[in-house]
Amino acid sequence: MNWTIEVICLPVTDVDRAKEFYGERLGFGVDFDTDQGGARVVQVTPPGSGCSIAFGVGLVDENSAVLRATGGPPMRPGSAQGLQLVVGDLPAAHAELTGRGVAVSPIQVFGRDGGLHPSREGDELDNVGFFFFSDPDGNGWAVQQISSRLA
Repeated sequence: MNWTIEVICLPVTDVDRAKEFYGERLGFGVDFDTDQGGARVVQVTPPGSGCSIAFGVGLVDENSAVLRATGGPPMRPGSAQGLQLVVGDLPAAHAELTGRGVAVSPIQVFGRDGGLHPSREGDELDNVGFFFFSDPDGNGWAVQQISSRLA
């Protein structure tokens, strides 16, 4: 049996601002924007991804039927951390987001000491190269280079 992750829900304060950030600034495809009588949901998908990102009103906040059914607490905007995107060319992804006006960290590599260090020309980036950014609410993202997975 395959178990796939298809959708990740993010807590945001302003659905329209989040839609603009993920759709326009990051260039993710906007799959839909629907209002089901008080439960507005927007779903976006990164190019090439099998997993989408959903956010909205009534999705992960105190009005969420899913959270009530599972007994989970509401998620606060900015509380989602450690989300990760994988690309085959980290410098190109960094340049693309920078060109779109997204505030991203410099490219960094994990060293043998387990710490992150600024990347230098000629560093091997596969599996150990990252850069980081946050959405307008502070939800934190990492972008990692793993070219073998995207071949």
